[in-house]
Amino acid sequence: MGEFLVTGPTGDVGRHVVSQLAEAGLGVRALVRDPSRVRLPPRVEVAGGDLAAPATLEPALRGVETVFLIWPDRAAAAVEAVAETAVETIAKHARRIVHLSGGLGPHREIERAIRWAGVPWTFLRPTGCATDALEWAGEVRKGVVRRPYGAAALAPVHERDVAAVAVHVLTSAGHGGATYTISGPETLTRARQARIIGEAVGREVRWEEPPARRAREELLAAWGDPVAVDGALARWASFVATPEPVTDTVWRLLGRRALTFRQWAGEHAADFG
Repeated sequence: MGEFLVTGPTGDVGRHVVSQLAEAGLGVRALVRDPSRVRLPPRVEVAGGDLAAPATLEPALRGVETVFLIWPDRAAAAVEAVAETAVETIAKHARRIVHLSGGLGPHREIERAIRWAGVPWTFLRPTGCATDALEWAGEVRKGVVRRPYGAAALAPVHERDVAAVAVHVLTSAGHGGATYTISGPETLTRARQARIIGEAVGREVRWEEPPARRAREELLAAWGDPVAVDGALARWASFVATPEPVTDTVWRLLGRRALTFRQWAGEHAADFG
């Protein structure tokens, strides 16, 4: 067991990666902070450890060949202090690192550390993730999503597509030094995404644009991180003028079309209840 170590195995992407590797009969180990609090498929070995505390990683890395690295949001503040040490610890054991990145913010520090670690690497960079819309659930239930930049046009990608690309990269050769941007199959404004979710749950959902200052205050109250808030606002503003590009990564690597946002909304209709 344990030829693959997956960090973030209970998240939107990580849980699909774990399941797909296990279903393929491959040895997979999942890194979690508290093994007693998670339930994973029977074939998955669970190991305790915390990326924000690199000294705890050694036991989980024994016998591992490849690490699928997802840096948890909760540890974003610790990236600058511990990313290099964590990656060095991983590189002492693993022969390869596949990192689910964003290319921005804390991910830059992690990518830099991986490049310097001396082992083959691959970076996966999803565009706007469809799961970001789950944050609107409470507003969808009321019929009005009150958020900034409804005209921002993104190419939201289904988490199952990100996981499928990750598993393909993890289990096949020829990806060393590659960076893959993974998008959905079409560009949709945030307001259009809200309407599609409404259609999936059977109710009309409108988009309402708050004043810019109030929008920032509301996001700051919800997220608590001014850097993340300002980064998101700047990103959405840029996609009003220049839509997020659609990539052919899913088609090139998997030989099929990427899943649509409408498919995602239908699968997650219960989450918007």
